[in-house]
Amino acid sequence: MTTSELPRKNPGASGRTYTPPEPQPGAPSRALRVRAASGWEKFMRRIEARQEAET
Repeated sequence: MTTSELPRKNPGASGRTYTPPEPQPGAPSRALRVRAASGWEKFMRRIEARQEAET
């Protein structure tokens, strides 16, 4: 049997779509976690800039 005899399959052609799991009650949403991560990065940059200014 050669590979040309095998049926061709397209990725994702099964018709199923991925649905993310529902968050647990009281758990932060993805949007909130992304916003919090962004705020944390800004906070850390501000602290680093302040420390460099002091030295």
